[in-house]
Amino acid sequence: MSEHFVITIGREYGSGGREIGRLIAEKLGVKCYDKELLTLAAQESGICEDVLENHDEKASVASLFSMNPGMAFGSVSTGLQMPLNQRVFLAQFEVITRLARQESCVIVGRCADYILRDMDHVTHVFLYASPDKRAERIMAVENVTQDEARELIRKTDKQRRSYYNFFADGNWGLRSNYDLMLRTDGHTHEEIADMIIAFAGAGK
Repeated sequence: MSEHFVITIGREYGSGGREIGRLIAEKLGVKCYDKELLTLAAQESGICEDVLENHDEKASVASLFSMNPGMAFGSVSTGLQMPLNQRVFLAQFEVITRLARQESCVIVGRCADYILRDMDHVTHVFLYASPDKRAERIMAVENVTQDEARELIRKTDKQRRSYYNFFADGNWGLRSNYDLMLRTDGHTHEEIADMIIAFAGAGK
């Protein structure tokens, strides 16, 4: 493993991405940034954290019609007239970019693979699983029925796909966007974490 590294994790809802990301960070002795990005983005942008939470990895139909993708990489400080969803994205964009430059870490979701696509010390991973295994996991974690779990999966993946496809100007889950894609079925979180660590280390 190189002295400075970043691992980004894209994930289908219910594939275990958040837990696997935290386990990787624990094994490597670095920080994992997931919801923590919202707190940092709020502190640095002045946007209320509740607002960031409500717009996190979501792109509403109304906001998409009002946005100009070409504005996506300006400065939050000069973007006060931008639509709120775009300001939220830019706030996280700046935090993710700063963290990747300053420290080794694991970053979960939020278009991090696209934002950091030009950095040479970053490994991009996408995690997925079968619909049945994802529903099974969501049923246990969220204490919901199978039908409710499947609806949560459908809704959350749709939100993530819309968010990524708009802001990252690409296709969410497209294999060419990632260095490694892993199906989590049939493996423990620890096994998946070890595979990712080994791959990231081998590529340095």
